[in-house]
Amino acid sequence: MSVELLTLIFFGALLFFVLIGTPLVFVLGGISAAFLWYEMGTIGFYLIGSKMWDAMANPTLMAIPLFVFMAILLEKSGVANDLYDMMHVWWGGLRGGLAIGTVLICVIFAAMSGISGAAVVTMGTIALPKMLERGYDKKLALGAINAGGGWGILIPPSILMVLYSLLTEVSVGRLFAAGIGPGLTLFVLVSIYIGVRCWLQPHMGPALPKEERAGWGPKLRSLKAVILPIMIVVIVLGAIFGGFATPTEAAAVGVFGALFATAVNRQLSWKVIHEAAIATLKLTALVMWILFAAHAFSTAYTALGAQSLISDLMAYIPGGKWGALAFMLFVLFLFGMVLDPVGIMLITLPVFLPVVQASGFDPIWFGILFIIMMEVGYMTPPFGFNLFYLKGVAPPGVTMGDIYASVIPYVIVTLIGVLLIILFPGIALYLPELFFSR
Repeated sequence: MSVELLTLIFFGALLFFVLIGTPLVFVLGGISAAFLWYEMGTIGFYLIGSKMWDAMANPTLMAIPLFVFMAILLEKSGVANDLYDMMHVWWGGLRGGLAIGTVLICVIFAAMSGISGAAVVTMGTIALPKMLERGYDKKLALGAINAGGGWGILIPPSILMVLYSLLTEVSVGRLFAAGIGPGLTLFVLVSIYIGVRCWLQPHMGPALPKEERAGWGPKLRSLKAVILPIMIVVIVLGAIFGGFATPTEAAAVGVFGALFATAVNRQLSWKVIHEAAIATLKLTALVMWILFAAHAFSTAYTALGAQSLISDLMAYIPGGKWGALAFMLFVLFLFGMVLDPVGIMLITLPVFLPVVQASGFDPIWFGILFIIMMEVGYMTPPFGFNLFYLKGVAPPGVTMGDIYASVIPYVIVTLIGVLLIILFPGIALYLPELFFSR
């Protein structure tokens, strides 16, 4: 049977089972196993087992449950409330200041947690009602939280980056360093959009009345709220980039910092630890299934010879390697509307990575573009996760239509950021070269 027909049957079966509601991990694993048996016989199963054995021996894998545990503890610690009070004091006097301050908190949360939903749920609970009470435009406020929440997978530490590193065998430390510049770039772009929009249309984000603005005393006292978050960020990222610890070791230190922050805020209890541990166990078990499916899919895809088919197809795309890059990003954008990021990673990376390597693109740089497109997927309808996280915590007057409409300008701003990173690769690659080329 020709590789073209096998590829058509392979992806057709994948699409069919996904559409009827079968969990993607089981679809990938089951179809891959069937095609491996057809193409290679029972030896294909030994290949999967061998790859899984090698993956389990990778110490970077331990970083996943540690970062998840750290994120859940921070979500329960009450740190976000203190950060919002600080932001309200410092930024409330500016047009759009509460929205800009909210996305700044999302940056801080991203640098502490490594997942997307934490900042969306927390800011949707704390910041959104306050902004609506102050007369902020509903869509402006919703979109700011939606966009800022997605940075949890871009600004290190990032669980998705750890998975990308495991699947592509690139340095997770370099990926972490590469995420900082693009994350800050997106924060600046979103802040500029909010500031300019509210300057041109003051009713979109009115400033606090002068009598409600805090003086320098309350402002300075409020800064104590950033001490614990900055401490956690410094010990985790500083240990990695300073060469004092591997990402796994730094994650363990981060868990200690999260426990300390939870204790300082008087939220630490056996119940909190138990709930965080159970949630971490569930997510880690899910990751193990994901890795199994990823290795099965990669082995089956290679056995079919479909990588050469994809490479040949890419040659017909106009624009050379840049046309191929644009095509890959477009596919990621479309997939982001209907699939979860991990599923997209499992399906596309075995296809895209040979093209990336053949085109001479830096896999770290492409990894950042990939992660940003997954971030766009988190915030785009109809199935973006952040949309549903936000709906779950939004006040009763906020409809799903409001949330869908709110993301449009922020998606455009994020895509402008992607274009800047393509035009100026140093935004992503400067820090990895600085910290890891020694």
